[in-house]
Amino acid sequence: MEKIIVYTDGGSRGNPGPSSIGVVLKKENGQILKKYSEYIGNATNNEAEYQAAVFALKKIKLLFGKNALKSLEVEIFSDSELLVNQLEGRYKIINSRIGEYFLKIWNLKIDFKNVSFRLVPREKNKEADQLVNEALDGHNNQNLF
Repeated sequence: MEKIIVYTDGGSRGNPGPSSIGVVLKKENGQILKKYSEYIGNATNNEAEYQAAVFALKKIKLLFGKNALKSLEVEIFSDSELLVNQLEGRYKIINSRIGEYFLKIWNLKIDFKNVSFRLVPREKNKEADQLVNEALDGHNNQNLF
């Protein structure tokens, strides 16, 4: 059985406003497998946080293949209290857009042995946060030309 550690972050400048996501996939021993950052357009901060988690699960499926997922444990670390507590069943989902993302994650989780969500302080999520800011800065610089 293998375990993948994932750090996700989503950010919005304006809330809602220009947004991006950052995802870092690691082996259990801390070795980095992949890093991703992507500009996602206009979104709220919470929507960006959810989109980062959806993106991470989809990428893991692509990297490992559906057959390997049945024995794969995934632990997702996020600095979003809302995301972690909603996905762990402690907070209700009121916003319909967030509800759509919640369902996407719920449906993606089915193929894995186990997917858990853990709240991490922002200072322990710096790699994913840096990827968010790089994607936002890169997009802003593209608009200057």
